[in-house]
Formats: sequence, structure tokens, C-alpha cells
Amino acid sequence: MSESGDVDGERELPAGWAWAELGDLLHRIEAGKSFTCEPRRALLDEWGVIKVSAMTWGAFDPDENKAVPAGRDVNPAYEITSGDLLVSRANTKSYVGAPVLVGVCRPKLLLSDKSLRLIPRDCVSKRWLVHFLRSPGARAYVEAKASGTKDAMRNLSQDALRRMPVALPPLAEQYRIAEALEEQLSRIDSGAATLAQARKRLEGLRKRTLVSAVPDEVPSSWKMATVEDAGTIELGRARHPDWHHGPEMRPYLRVANVFEDRIDTADVMEMDFSGVWEKYRLEPGDVLLNEGQSPHLVGRPALYRGVPKDVAFTNSLLRFKATAGVLPEWALLVFRRHLHAKRFMREVRITTNIAHLSSKRLKKVEFPIPSLDVQKQLVQRCEELLSGIAAMDRQVTIGLRRANALKSALLRRAFTGGLVGQDSDDEPASVLLARIASDRASQPKRSRKAKAPAQRTAESSASAPAPTPTPTPTPALAVQQEFDL
Repeated sequence: MSESGDVDGERELPAGWAWAELGDLLHRIEAGKSFTCEPRRALLDEWGVIKVSAMTWGAFDPDENKAVPAGRDVNPAYEITSGDLLVSRANTKSYVGAPVLVGVCRPKLLLSDKSLRLIPRDCVSKRWLVHFLRSPGARAYVEAKASGTKDAMRNLSQDALRRMPVALPPLAEQYRIAEALEEQLSRIDSGAATLAQARKRLEGLRKRTLVSAVPDEVPSSWKMATVEDAGTIELGRARHPDWHHGPEMRPYLRVANVFEDRIDTADVMEMDFSGVWEKYRLEPGDVLLNEGQSPHLVGRPALYRGVPKDVAFTNSLLRFKATAGVLPEWALLVFRRHLHAKRFMREVRITTNIAHLSSKRLKKVEFPIPSLDVQKQLVQRCEELLSGIAAMDRQVTIGLRRANALKSALLRRAFTGGLVGQDSDDEPASVLLARIASDRASQPKRSRKAKAPAQRTAESSASAPAPTPTPTPTPALAVQQEFDL
């Protein structure tokens, strides 16, 4: 299978395998419908509709749902049950097409219009199929076929899903592949979970290091001042459409560029600073703080060290200039301490879900000032500790990348016939496909005319766990089945 999602005709399949399209291996695909839900999670005795976040690269999460409004009629034929194989039809690039096999599931949970339920034929193991849909070849196909822009929601059509090429092994080998994969993937996942926990502990250690670097109870030799006493605070220039063009276009930094102890120069914008350039021009040693952010990030500081050169700042940022008795590095450490101690959160005001830290309120925040020698010592000690934590975090990152690479290699090997051996006694996949073709040819053609709502409602109350399928002669012409909630 090539990166574009096309079948690689030069690839030789293992003994007993055969090429098929995914639609050949399915009885049908089911999808829900969209309607307005309440913004809260459904209670156990209420109907709920799953959100896209219920289907990511892992276990199905039934708690990711929205409540159906009270009194709204629903079609129970679209209730999700244990053992269902679901695929995310609409999601971000990383998650569109993500498959999950539902384990324990709460009752009264419905498919959404952004999810699909695959009903495989008897010749396909659900456990094998969910692993196949996670494989590098299947992911390459999905990424090539999903529509949508780079940063927007991606959509995978049912027709594209049906046409996905599948190298199908015999049914007995499918079971062996699924069993071998699950055994080895569980070991990789266990190691990755340990690394993820280590990362959380390192993050906690980093925060404790920053908070403890500046004590609450300062020694008597220190001066307990305020931010206003330690330097000057200035708000950046407001943006305005009239300044999108002009004779003195200059780059400027905004909230999107200022992270904790880091300035991101990947997306620096420009506007006209005619007559005010020197007022808003940054100088090395300036400390920038987020004026408007989410509550837990407001006040996030970074030290401007001269890169990018000749740059200004906007009113989404505050600039702190230290006085002669305060090192810029010490000021950065104090502000980082306040950020993680949630000191800034006590000073914010929230408008339209954005927290704002005004210069007036920031000026009144406490600012301990030891001697310059002590400032240098504490800054150096903190940097050494943080450097060690960062080194350990990089090793965790390497370990997680290796785990992901190992999973991809394992899945690739499994679906090219290299994970388990072939058995000549297994019924070849070509025989399975021939039997499927024969069964489909023997089924009578049925009208595609949509059923009346009354008829659909009557059928939904029947004992069958899923809606009656509409057989079709080829997967390419299969008709999406939809049910009113």
C-alpha cells in the first residue's frame, strides 16, 4: 500500500492472503445524525450522544458524551453496545479514522453523526480489524482520503472507507495476529504509561523547584518590595486595522509568541510603528508577561534576550524593566515563581473567558529583592536544577518516541505477514472472499427508497439489536444507513 492509499501491485502477499476492499468485509456501516444536545454529560438514566473525544487512540471513553434533551424521542437501534467497532468519521488529522473496540459501555449511549459503526462479516475478526485500522498503511490511506484543510476538522467519507485496500489473511491467522499484537502492544503501552507518569512527576518537580526558589518568608537581609518598586511596567501598543500597512512596518511580539522562559519566533507579525517605534521597541533584559490568557497561564513570563532583533510588543503583553538593583534573570525567576504558585490568578479579572492581568494590579504584587550576589547565586542554582530536570524530560521524550516507533513497526510487520507464521491448513482468504461474493450475489436487490419515519420507528422497537441492512451488489454503491434519533 503506497502513501497515497493506493494498492501497491508489486507487493507480494504472504501465502493464503488476498487483496480486498474494506467494504467487501463489512455487512454495513452505520452512522448517527446530528441534533442539538445539552452541554452537560448525560446521567446514567438519560440518553446521551458520544463526542469525538470518545474515540481517540486508546480505549472507548463513554463519559465523553452530551445529554439528549429531556423528552426527546430517540432511536434505540443506534445505541452503542459492548463489542461495537467504532470509527471516528470527523475529527482532527491525528484522530480522523481512529478506531475503537467498545468494551464495558454504559446504557443509553448513541452514535453521533461524527462516528461510524462497522459491522464486519463472519470472515473478519473484530480484534484483527481494529488493529489493522491503526496500522501505518491504513493511517496513510485515511490521511490521503480525508477531506478538509490543514488545521481544520477532517472528514472521512463512507465511500472512501469502503474502498480502503486490505491485505486479508485467513481467518485463523487473523486470530493469531490479534493475539500476538495484543500481547506485545500491552508491554509497549505499559512502558509508555510508566514514562508518562515519570513526565508528570518531573513537571511537578519543576514547579516545586521554581516555587521554592523564592521563599514566602524572606530573610531579614532581603527587602520585601512590590513589582512597582523593582522596576517599571508598560503595556504594549494596541493593534488597529489602520496600522496594517504604513511606512515603518516593524515586527512585534504578542501572546502567541511568549511562552514560559521562551519566545517563539515562528510566527512574528508586523504593523506600522511610525512615530512610536522607540517607545515600544524591546531591549535585551526586558521581561514580557502575558496580559491576557487563560486563568492558569496569565502572567506567563519570558526574558527577551535580543532575538528576534528589532522587535516591538503589543498590548496583549506587559513589559517589565528592572531597576539597577534587580537582575532581569531574578525578575524572571520571581515571575515564574508567582505563575506556578498561582499568585497572578488572585489578581486577574475575567472577560469573555479570558483572564486579564492589568499593569495596575501587577504593580502591587510582592517582589522580594535580595542582594545582587544572592540573586546571582539563586538564579544559577535554580537554572542548574531545572537543567537537570529538562535533561531527564528529554530522555522521557526519547523513550516515548521509541515506544511509538516500535508500535508502528510492530503493526507494519503484523499486516505484511511477518509477525506470525502462515499455516497451510488455514482456509485461504481467497476462499472467504469467493464465499462473500456468492452470498452477496444470491441476495435479492432491494429498493433504495427511504422508509417512512413511522416504518423506521416501528422497526427500531423490534428485538433486533441493529437496523435492517440494505444489501447492495458492490461496496462502492453501498448506501449509508441513517436513523433518526
